[in-house]
Amino acid sequence: MSTNDDLLELQQLLARYAVKMTQNDVEGVVGVFTPDGTYSAFGDAFPLDQFPDLVAAAPKGLFMTGQPLFEIDGDTGTGTQPLCFVHDATHDMRIGYYNDTYVRTEAGWRIRTRKMTFIRRSGEHDSGIPHAFERPGA
Repeated sequence: MSTNDDLLELQQLLARYAVKMTQNDVEGVVGVFTPDGTYSAFGDAFPLDQFPDLVAAAPKGLFMTGQPLFEIDGDTGTGTQPLCFVHDATHDMRIGYYNDTYVRTEAGWRIRTRKMTFIRRSGEHDSGIPHAFERPGA
């Protein structure tokens, strides 16, 4: 596969994440990750089995993502993608970016890790308020 093919496939993978999040399609979102994938925010990394609860607790709205920046090395890669989330009920916005790791699987490229960084009005960049999301059974 050529580098251009890899870039296009990765762009579509990240577009699928944003569209499925906007549509509140948790199964579709989980499908863009490797089975051992994690999502990090609020000072913790959440395995995929906790992702439905994390999404259920999150506000709903539009996930607008910008063009990602990729570094590909064979069957693995890293990337950063800007994000602007607009809450559906209030139109309040949250901005930030994802830092990702990717791996090529038999099913194509998948996200292995996705870490959210919020950009605050103060200009600070952070991973969110620790423990803002209560893990099931915690």
